[in-house]
Amino acid sequence: MLGFHLALVLFFSLVFASADACDLNVTLINQDPYPTVPGDYVKLVFQIKGIESPDCGDITFELLKDYPIEFDPGESGLRIFKKVDYLKDFETNILIPYEVRVNEDALDGSNPIEANIQSSGDSALSKTFSLEVEDSRADFEVYVRDYDYTTHELTLEILNIEDSDVEALTLEIPKQQNIEVKGPSRVVVGDLDSNEYTSADFEATVKDGEIKVDIIYTDSINIRRTLTKTINFDSSYFTNRIADKKTTSSMTYLLYAAVVLVIGYYIYHKRKKRKEKHSKHH
Repeated sequence: MLGFHLALVLFFSLVFASADACDLNVTLINQDPYPTVPGDYVKLVFQIKGIESPDCGDITFELLKDYPIEFDPGESGLRIFKKVDYLKDFETNILIPYEVRVNEDALDGSNPIEANIQSSGDSALSKTFSLEVEDSRADFEVYVRDYDYTTHELTLEILNIEDSDVEALTLEIPKQQNIEVKGPSRVVVGDLDSNEYTSADFEATVKDGEIKVDIIYTDSINIRRTLTKTINFDSSYFTNRIADKKTTSSMTYLLYAAVVLVIGYYIYHKRKKRKEKHSKHH
């Protein structure tokens, strides 16, 4: 009787040992960029170890389409690996790459993502991984601070309205109907901290209406980004100004004074030469 019980225990031990023999170890080994940014794409690489066990059959891995990750239309998180294929290649682990989009509303910090793993005949196992998110994008307000119709100098002012500091901030005015830029169409204004402002000067002929401005910057995780802002140019704000009239009057006065000085110097010099000539004769 004791022998029967011993045989029974040994039998069930072997059964359970066999059932647990395909012990798959799944890890997320790479996230690029790290951290990632809401609304952007992120590359993920998962690794499955333990596939060399003879008890492992075909392996199914499925990254679940759930917040905060999204798949492009037609894409799926399901991957199937046939045992005959990975045995043939003498693989001891499987690498599974994905490129998915991060939800626009993903929160800063660690965001859980889930995957199901299953070997033929075994129950599916669910595992949770951490996706690191940091919203490093900046946003800006841009407007026309000044336009000088005599020099055609256009001054744009830009304000960083986000919490993120930026580096190598550049403003570019692409070719468009309402503005014709003479000289450089791109101006590098440098670093700009949160809630700080700076300006950029362009030489341009401007018409009333909308102007598109490209803003290029490097964010806090060293990614170069571009966004486009539309500003409105209204010439009535920059014509018939009192300041311009004062400037014009001052320039006219200075020009008049310069002419008077030149004429005075000419008369003085001419009279002096006459006196010198007269004194020689006497």
